[in-house]
Amino acid sequence: MTHLSVNINKVATLRNARGENMPDVVEFAKACERFGAQGITVHPRPDERHIKRADVFALRPVVTTELNIEGYPTDDFLDLVVRVHADQVTLVPDSPDALTSSAGWDVAANAEFLEKVVSRLRHAGIRSSIFVEADPLQVRRAAELGSDRVELYTKPYADARPEDREAAVIPFIAASEEARKSGIGLNAGHDLNLDNLAFFHSSLPLLDEVSIGHALISDCLYLGLEETIHRYLRCLR
Repeated sequence: MTHLSVNINKVATLRNARGENMPDVVEFAKACERFGAQGITVHPRPDERHIKRADVFALRPVVTTELNIEGYPTDDFLDLVVRVHADQVTLVPDSPDALTSSAGWDVAANAEFLEKVVSRLRHAGIRSSIFVEADPLQVRRAAELGSDRVELYTKPYADARPEDREAAVIPFIAASEEARKSGIGLNAGHDLNLDNLAFFHSSLPLLDEVSIGHALISDCLYLGLEETIHRYLRCLR
């Protein structure tokens, strides 16, 4: 079964708007796991505009499934994920002021840098995942660097799906087949939601994990957290 990792950044954004501890991101993460989520994702940015470094340390002892930490691999970021011993680290090429992840790595152009990062994570006993476009070449390059997984950037699929879902998913199928041939795990994320997830999942049967935040947290406003997580899990069965 493909695992669902809930990105709780937006919960922290809501909390920070008031400057207090409501909603409590730690309690929210525990509820996500209680309702069936198989992982929690956070993306601590340097300006701490949503998830804060303190949140990462608070979450580590209570997340019993998988703690996936996303971010650009600065020295500070790597020190953080090694100190808390994340289960998985997803490497994204975002600039510090990026609103959200909007592109994958050019792995070949950044090979020397990424290889050192992946090696450091491996020696720390942490699974690495490189955020890439749905391009078999990028997947193969990530595998050659020793990364454990890649995460496919799925916004292009989400954007193109309303017009032609079969055409929209073709590049992702090709990338997933390359992941299988290269012996690397496969994650996906960005703009996946209740409307487009089931078809995407059925088209990529070897998908290990999806990370979903904005849409899932938005759905909670209408459906409640437990029902929302159950609906996303049904899309992955």
